Amino acid sequence: MKKLFLFAFLLVLTSSCFKKYDAKITIDGSSSVYPITEAVAEEFREVEPDIRVTVGVSGTGGGFRKFTRGETDISNASRPITAIEIKAAQENGIEFIEIPVAYDGLAVVVSTENDFVDYLTISELKKIWEPEAQGVIKSWKQVRESFPDVPLNLYGAGTSSGTYDYFTEAVVGKAKSSRGDYTASEDDNVLVQGVSTDKGGLGYFGLAYYSENAGKLKLVPIDDENPENGTAPVLPSAASVNDGSYGPLARPEFIYVSLKAANDPYVQKFIKFYMENAPVLVEEVGYIPLSKEAYQIAYERFLKKIPGSMFDDKSHVGVDLIKILRSENE
Repeated sequence: MKKLFLFAFLLVLTSSCFKKYDAKITIDGSSSVYPITEAVAEEFREVEPDIRVTVGVSGTGGGFRKFTRGETDISNASRPITAIEIKAAQENGIEFIEIPVAYDGLAVVVSTENDFVDYLTISELKKIWEPEAQGVIKSWKQVRESFPDVPLNLYGAGTSSGTYDYFTEAVVGKAKSSRGDYTASEDDNVLVQGVSTDKGGLGYFGLAYYSENAGKLKLVPIDDENPENGTAPVLPSAASVNDGSYGPLARPEFIYVSLKAANDPYVQKFIKFYMENAPVLVEEVGYIPLSKEAYQIAYERFLKKIPGSMFDDKSHVGVDLIKILRSENE
């Protein structure tokens, strides 16, 4: 009798631990977009507790691999989908809607112990990161004659990261074109730890991760060497990203919604909530909100179920997002 009672008790206890949900929304992808989507999901769970929203982090490339196989409903991405990924989606019968959700500036950082780097130019960054620099550019003095002969140690995004794709395209001129002798990680916290404890370290990642660790790192102003943007080096900020003065290291962030999922009323609720709350939540987690008009047009793209990418495998470095949104929505 006691065993029967114990079994019944455990059965009730176990059942109470597994909530039944009316629906499930599965999201994966970029580590850069994760804080935004997770913040939205957290707030959404409060108002829609019967809809389970899971947000994973596989990197932009890893997220698209799952998305194009039909394994997820939404994919976070820190770059537009590529032609190869679009082809994979088509082969699996996956159509999608592309929605920009925020701006991000890529932060170039050094250790707080670094007292000689006052700014860097895009040309210097290219000299450091291009494939030809591997095993050759090993000292800060090789970057600029006035720098000391201190070993140069590099930290950056892993090769499946959208941040890696964007940085290499913006700096080197070709996506995925980079030296390979650096500490690479999909976890930005690993990069923060590496640079912060290395006087000769140099790294890059999303501005939000710098903001979270500002006391451990020194943010480097960037001179994009574009006369139209002036000649003074610029730090990434909401203002410099929005007005274009931060040059090529400012980028839009995206979510991709499968067309199949977009027909689900629960997903429709989630995207509506996302677009309505993004301006506040994006800023809260350290990113830069789009303009009110941009969010409105982006949401209209979803409501109209406009499929495909606005970029069609073209570069989005320095792109005028609002101009593209307007033209695509006509």
